[in-house]
Amino acid sequence: MTHPSLPQAPYRQLRRPTTDRIVAGVASGLGRYFNVDPTLVRVCFAVAGLLTAGVALLAYPIMWFLMPEEPADAPAWPHPPAGPTAPPPAGPASW
Repeated sequence: MTHPSLPQAPYRQLRRPTTDRIVAGVASGLGRYFNVDPTLVRVCFAVAGLLTAGVALLAYPIMWFLMPEEPADAPAWPHPPAGPTAPPPAGPASW
């Protein structure tokens, strides 16, 4: 069985999503890029801001400006696996 091929870039792209955002989508985009929960990225931003007296929070507007927004026709995340996958075993395993 083959899966329909979806147009995907040959590499991961750091983009701000249009659907999973709270302020500008920077934390969500970083979470998708590094395959971690965006909430963890947001907590790291907050902790870094507290530890550096707010200096680390300057990175957020800079990334907001530099990270491109995800196109409106981009497939939903997480993307389905590329290529064929092995079908699940049929029935109970015999020893």
